[in-house]
Amino acid sequence: MKTWRAILALAAVAALAGVPWYGSDVLVQFGINTLLLAVLAQGWNIIGGYTGYASFGNSVFYGLGSYGVAIAMVQWELPFAAGLAFGVVLAVAFALLLGMPVLRLRGHYFAIATLALAQVMTAIVSNIELAGQNIGLVLPPLNNDPLFYELSLGLLVLATLTVAWLTRSKFGFGLIAIRENEEGAAVMGVNTTLYKVAAFALSGVFSALAGGIHAYWITFLDPESAFDIGLNVKMIIMAVFGGAGTVLGPVVGAFSLSAISELLSSEVTSAAGLFFGAVIVAAVVLMPRGLTDLLRRYRKSGWRYFIENIRAHKL
Repeated sequence: MKTWRAILALAAVAALAGVPWYGSDVLVQFGINTLLLAVLAQGWNIIGGYTGYASFGNSVFYGLGSYGVAIAMVQWELPFAAGLAFGVVLAVAFALLLGMPVLRLRGHYFAIATLALAQVMTAIVSNIELAGQNIGLVLPPLNNDPLFYELSLGLLVLATLTVAWLTRSKFGFGLIAIRENEEGAAVMGVNTTLYKVAAFALSGVFSALAGGIHAYWITFLDPESAFDIGLNVKMIIMAVFGGAGTVLGPVVGAFSLSAISELLSSEVTSAAGLFFGAVIVAAVVLMPRGLTDLLRRYRKSGWRYFIENIRAHKL
């Protein structure tokens, strides 16, 4: 069974890798956006799905990764790889410095605190001359969409393999224990503070790398777009829609919702947002554990799966 899953996974990656050669330019650009959103959802899955801390601060990591690339390439004339590394360093430093105090909070207090971080970073970067202040920075153009596509796909594969490793590692078991019962995990000997900060930093690494790739691809960056809270909401919705706390759930969610959003935007432009919102609400009510749980259990329970979820929500 595991062999067949590995073969199917390799076939899917190979098919996706060939898109720049058999797909249109529009499909490649759509693919870059979707793959990067999947990376962000997978990164959030580490801190939100496995650790149980619903972070609204991953957009800060995304912004720091974007500015790391922009500052390195524009201000210091360094190569793109150095910019990516600089962005990761900024994200990890941020996670270590603020992770300890912020991760002491729980529930909606933690969510509100991380939500405020994005606003604070926007204000700070807007006043830093090195970062272009409110005007932003213009990166040197590189018209090579296939390269950005393959970079995005490679990053998604790396993020997914990391999450798969979590499901089998001592570190991952510790995160799941924190999610289920943090006090109980501490009693059992789990260093909850260390594990939470490490998960926060690991989540930030993938968000920062995605931000750096996106910044170089679009060649322009300003504080509002770099630390956009709406992007954080998207990654959470995609992870939850696909199945938070699973290996492939965020990927399935990102691909599914990106396709739905693109279809609605092209076919029903005036009401796309309304229909998209309706899809999300219906999904949360009918399949609160995501698409992966639906695919696993629907074959056995059929329509009763949806009825049980509706009853659970007392609708």
